[in-house]
Amino acid sequence: MSKPKVLVTCPPMLGLIKEFDEAFAAKGLECVPAKVTQVLSVAELKELVPNYEGWIIGDDPANREVVETGVKGKLKAAVKWGVGVDNVDFAAFKDFGVPVENTPGVFGGEVADVALTYTLGLARETYFIDREIRLNNAWPKPSGVSMSGKTVALVGFGDIGRQTAKRILACGSKIIAYDPFFKPVAGLDVEAAEWPARIEEADFIIFTCPLNDGTRGMFNDALLPKLKRGVRVVNVARGPVIREAALLKALESGLVHSAALDVFEIEPLAADSLLRKFDRCIFGSHNGSNSVDAVRRVSLLAIEKIAKSLGTA
Repeated sequence: MSKPKVLVTCPPMLGLIKEFDEAFAAKGLECVPAKVTQVLSVAELKELVPNYEGWIIGDDPANREVVETGVKGKLKAAVKWGVGVDNVDFAAFKDFGVPVENTPGVFGGEVADVALTYTLGLARETYFIDREIRLNNAWPKPSGVSMSGKTVALVGFGDIGRQTAKRILACGSKIIAYDPFFKPVAGLDVEAAEWPARIEEADFIIFTCPLNDGTRGMFNDALLPKLKRGVRVVNVARGPVIREAALLKALESGLVHSAALDVFEIEPLAADSLLRKFDRCIFGSHNGSNSVDAVRRVSLLAIEKIAKSLGTA
């Protein structure tokens, strides 16, 4: 009897995919890596997914159309690799009787490290200095700002938010946390507020929240008049949390000093994106969770979960 085949469409896992051959084999599964840079389209998924019993999902549009097509073929189970689930239609999986789950609480430290790196990079303009030296043979000495004594608006106080708070507090900053499910954490001296109350106090805004109806477009035109001039913005959450048209206005006017974006409304970032002209901004490739250690840990967990759902564990 042939082994159930599992399609993998998650780029970080694919980057180390040969390492997981033994883990798949030990669970009685055959791994089939997809060719993907960031995500596959709905049309591509409808062609691929029905051919496999299992699917380890990246940030692909795992919507009702894809799920329905999959179950008409061989699809029996799926796992969303990672924490974010805004791209997965869980109701559709349930309606079609296909078990699906994610791997929660696994990237807090990794993404928080990136959030801190970006925040410090904006504060001291280290990325800008590096580019000027490398690309323009320059020797710039911009005056940055200290983190000590600054106020940080931290949007999202889940695992990633709490880990980010721990790092930001070590810099001597004050934190105002925004999360409808906020609960105090021993050792993390943060204040809580309801968005966007007190946002005018913020020297930095860091988004670590999930994408849902309540967070989509939180940073928008209506928010701009409330901001402190010169605020710096970091997004390690999901691109659509920020309306990029509003951010562009704020950058153009100097209201926002600079932004560090690991995620965008449309990914990859278009070659003609107007964001590219702001040389003090920092751009990432939706890569905040992608450390070798985390990828190994989460991939093995995803393999274990998909094997249990397929009954081969």
